[in-house]
Amino acid sequence: MAAPKVERLITALDIGSSKISALIAGVTEDGKLTVLGTGQRESRGVKRGYVTDVQAAELAVRTAVEQAERMAGLNIDRVHVAFSAGGLTSRVTTMEVDLSGHRVGQEHIDYLLDSGRQGIDPEGKLILHAQPALYTLDGVEGIRNPKGLHADQLSVDIHVLLGDPAPVRNIDMTVRAAHLEVDAVVAAPIAAGMACLTEEERELGVALVEFGASVTNVALFAGGMLVDLCTIPFGAADITDDIASAFGIRRMQAERMKCFHGSALTNPRDNHDVIEVERGAVSSEEEGAEGGRITRAALNSVIRQRLDHIIGEIRSALKELGFSGPVGRQVVLTGGGAEMKGLAAYAQSALGRTVRIGKPAGLAGLPEAHAGPAFGTLAGLVLYAKDEPLDLRSLSVVAQDTHRYAAPGLVKRFMHAFRTNF
Repeated sequence: MAAPKVERLITALDIGSSKISALIAGVTEDGKLTVLGTGQRESRGVKRGYVTDVQAAELAVRTAVEQAERMAGLNIDRVHVAFSAGGLTSRVTTMEVDLSGHRVGQEHIDYLLDSGRQGIDPEGKLILHAQPALYTLDGVEGIRNPKGLHADQLSVDIHVLLGDPAPVRNIDMTVRAAHLEVDAVVAAPIAAGMACLTEEERELGVALVEFGASVTNVALFAGGMLVDLCTIPFGAADITDDIASAFGIRRMQAERMKCFHGSALTNPRDNHDVIEVERGAVSSEEEGAEGGRITRAALNSVIRQRLDHIIGEIRSALKELGFSGPVGRQVVLTGGGAEMKGLAAYAQSALGRTVRIGKPAGLAGLPEAHAGPAFGTLAGLVLYAKDEPLDLRSLSVVAQDTHRYAAPGLVKRFMHAFRTNF
C-alpha cells in the first residue's frame, strides 16, 4: 500500500541551552503527522535560553536544520521556533457580551473577540499568544462553540502570554541569519503541553514542569488552557556543573557520569559501586575520590544536593501559583532533565503529588532518540503548527451591526476589564 501523500510541511526549531534541534514533519492527506527528518547540534551561543552570541547560535541552527533536510531529502525555508527563556508571563481575563436572549451568531463571537483584541495592553512586553479558550453561556462553562444557541450572556476566557521583547527578537534575528523565515515564535510551555499532556489532563488541571538544561518552567493548565506559569533559573546543567566541580573533572565527563551512573534515588549498594573516572581528571585531595575512582554514593550525593534545591524551588512555585486542592494533584515532568533515573519517584515523594514523565505523542515515525521528554517542546511545535490555534492578533475588522445587542458602554467595560486585569 502506498504511503499517504504529504500535503503540507511543518518545520520546528527548538533553540535550547544544551542542544539545538530541528524536526521536519508532513501533514498527510488523512490529517496525520509523520516525521520526515530530524537534526540536532550541541548548543552554542545560548545561555539559560537567551542568545548571547548570534554567530555561534546561527551556525548551530543551520547545522541542525541541514541535518534534518538531508534526512528528509528536501529544503525548507520556514520554521516555528520555541521560546523558553525567562520573562514569560501569563494572564487570563474574561470578556463578556449581553445578548438579551438572542441567538448567538458568528457576528457576536467575532465582536466579542475583536473587542478583546483591541483591549490588550502588553505594558511594554511582546505578545506571544492571545488566544480565546472555552466559552461560558449564562453561567454554563466549558462550551467550545456557542454558535446557534440562545443566551442572555456570552463570555469567553482569553489567555494572553507575554515575553520580554529583546530575547524574542534575538531568537528571531538568529533564525533569520540562518536564512530561514519565522512563521511563529511559540512559548515552550504551550508547545510542550500539546505534546506531553493529554486533553483530559489539560481540562482537569495539571502542572507541567519543563526541567531543561538551564531553565525550569512550571506551567499550570486548567480548563483546557495554560493559565499561569513561573520560570526558575536552574536546570539539569547545574547538576552537571556541580559534579564537575566536586570531583575535578571536565563537564563532558560529568554529563556522561550523570546520565549513565547518576540517580535521584539512593540505594545502600551505592557505597560499594565504584565508578572509574579518567586518569588524572580527579584530584586525589577530593573527598570520595581515590585513585581515579569515586563511589556511586558520592556521585548521587552531589546530584541530590542540587535536586533538593531545584525541587524546593518547584514546590515554592506551585504554592505561589495556587496549585493546590482538587486540581493540584498531578505533576508531569518533561525536558532533558526529566530523563534522570528515579526522578519521577523522587519528585513524587518530595512534592507529595502524583508525578509522571511526559513524553511526546501524536507524531508517527518519530525516531527513538527523539521520543523522550527532552524533545517534548520540539514535537509540540509541530502539533501547534498543525492545529493553527486562533490568535486574536490575526482577527480582521468584524461586522458593525452587533452593537444593537450590546449593553450601553460595553466597549468601555471591555477596556476597563482588560486594564484591571493587566
